[in-house]
Amino acid sequence: MPLGTVLVPQLAKSAGIAYVHYLSFMLCFAALALERKLIKIDLNRADVIQMVTIDVIYGLAGLALLISGVLRVLYFGQGSIFYTHNPLFWVKVGLFVFVGLLSLYPTITYILWVLPLRKGELPIVKESLVTRLRIILNIELIGFALIPLIATFMSRGVGLPTL
Repeated sequence: MPLGTVLVPQLAKSAGIAYVHYLSFMLCFAALALERKLIKIDLNRADVIQMVTIDVIYGLAGLALLISGVLRVLYFGQGSIFYTHNPLFWVKVGLFVFVGLLSLYPTITYILWVLPLRKGELPIVKESLVTRLRIILNIELIGFALIPLIATFMSRGVGLPTL
């Protein structure tokens, strides 16, 4: 069997996983930006449904980002040693976890909005809640904006011990 027939499927898998990783990152960022743009006090039924839907997309994209990232580290990237021995990798992972944990507050808030909606009522959204959600979403957006910066340095070997 020629060597090319073995490499092409592996390259296709690697490229596919990388594509899913980048696409899911973009979806996460876009969903957060959209949530930030749409959050307001006077939400109608359509607004609430839209916010919940966007947050579900954000969650699914975040899960795809996590899974594709793990696959890249273990099987399709530069080798797990390249990543796990680089402190920038752990900063990047820590930032991802921080943003993920921070996103629990908006997600739980949106889920709680569904309860009155099922009764034909609108959730009560106060200015203080909107302000809090905006701050959290802004922090999440900044965190997500820093992740590719860290990845760019990491992919160039910054942070790896020199021999």
